[in-house]
Amino acid sequence: MRIARLCGLLLFAGTSFAAQAKMVQRPVEWTLDGTRFHSVLVYDDATTAKRPGLVMVPNWYGINEAAVQKAEMIAGRDYVILLTDMYGAGVRPQQGNADQAKAAVKPLYGDRALMRKRIDEALAQLRAQVASAPIDAGKLGAIGFCFGGSAVLDLARSGADVAAVVSFHGGLTTDDPALAKHIKARVLAMNGADDKGTMPDADKFMDEMRASPADWQFVVIGNAVHCFTEVGENSPGCRYDERAATRSYRLMHDWLDHAFAGTN
Repeated sequence: MRIARLCGLLLFAGTSFAAQAKMVQRPVEWTLDGTRFHSVLVYDDATTAKRPGLVMVPNWYGINEAAVQKAEMIAGRDYVILLTDMYGAGVRPQQGNADQAKAAVKPLYGDRALMRKRIDEALAQLRAQVASAPIDAGKLGAIGFCFGGSAVLDLARSGADVAAVVSFHGGLTTDDPALAKHIKARVLAMNGADDKGTMPDADKFMDEMRASPADWQFVVIGNAVHCFTEVGENSPGCRYDERAATRSYRLMHDWLDHAFAGTN
């Protein structure tokens, strides 16, 4: 009876602690070239254990509630994530408004040096959170989705000192293939086999990676089109696919685990 009562108390204490724990959403702001950026640091405060830190760049709709929920899902107790504003605080495309999103990404696709400068600054801002968040400074990486995939691939091309980058259904093009010689990160890119927007560039991307010193992998996910991790998307060329999403997240975790551990 005493043991049962003790087990009950421990269970209650554990339940109470879990109830008190929550996903932290902390604003992180900075100014670059006169533009103010408003990003969000996301992590679970149920544990104070140090964990890897990730820069996460969302799809072309930028930071919104859907992006925050996705960051929380990925972060769990595994990572601290800086959900990164690439546009500036004054630019927030409405979810589902492709015209607004296209206008937001156009200056960055048109000036890849600017894109690299902004994503490099985001990494610097993640490093700056080490003193106030449970981040293992020796284990940093980046993940990105659609436009965000393009951004994190450019982070790798900039020579950033990160263990790994992972691109989900991201754009594969670059303004300068020679930049790949600077890559230090392990690079994982995952694209749908039927993605009409990105797959035409696959051969050039692989040639770029072959000419780099990178440890890289390009995964083509069968029967998937663009946006396969984007819940709610359901058009012929941009469609969520639960099976493809689940597989890609599993590949991401494996890639990051090995990169952070320095194993094959």
